[in-house]
Amino acid sequence: MLGPGNLTILCEYREKNLLLMKTVEVDFEYRRLTTPRAAAIAGILFGVLFSASLILLRSAIPANPFSSPEWIEQGARRITFALELMPFAGIAFLWFIGVVRDRLGNFEDQLFSTVFFGSGLLFLAMVFISMAIAGGLIAGSQLRPEIIYDNQVIYFSRAIMFQLSNVYALRMAGVFMISLATIWLRTGIYSRWMVLLTYLLALILLLIIIFSLWVVLIFSVWVVIISIEVLVVRFRQKASG
Repeated sequence: MLGPGNLTILCEYREKNLLLMKTVEVDFEYRRLTTPRAAAIAGILFGVLFSASLILLRSAIPANPFSSPEWIEQGARRITFALELMPFAGIAFLWFIGVVRDRLGNFEDQLFSTVFFGSGLLFLAMVFISMAIAGGLIAGSQLRPEIIYDNQVIYFSRAIMFQLSNVYALRMAGVFMISLATIWLRTGIYSRWMVLLTYLLALILLLIIIFSLWVVLIFSVWVVIISIEVLVVRFRQKASG
């Protein structure tokens, strides 16, 4: 038989368990309701900010790599504005990665998720480095105006920027897309047409080497498409009760 002391301990233990179960249920309900919408907002925000930053940056940089370095002074305002937008795009992309992993939940595969997470971080890091080089050119031209007339510095910095953003960063974006599409294919979380589209766009980013702005924008457009589909799925689930 249980004594009065043991009975009191048992009652306290039962009350704590009930409180813990209620907390878990409330937390699960909150996450179930808000995560898809948060993912869509973060993805759309990344696509808009990332695209706007790239368009501003590329519009300030002439297509001819051997053009006069005076474009640094002429496009300083656009480049500066692009540099201010990119950190917020990076924050939105990190949030997008987090909510995508949360959406996968227990279906997440350790191998492909590691590649997915690592390639996403590498993509973002190389984009930041490329933008930092552009910021260095602007800061250098303001501190030492004679740097504008040093063609070798301008050509070298410009080449590094484009190599990072259009070669290495895009390769990591393609790996990011392939690993995520493979997870979707195995789990069936997303529709098959989205998986096939992701594979196709990822192959373009992996195989094509070109310094065109539109190739870089493929990744941001893809993120926006995913986010829109998340919103549509969420709306249908809410409509069906």
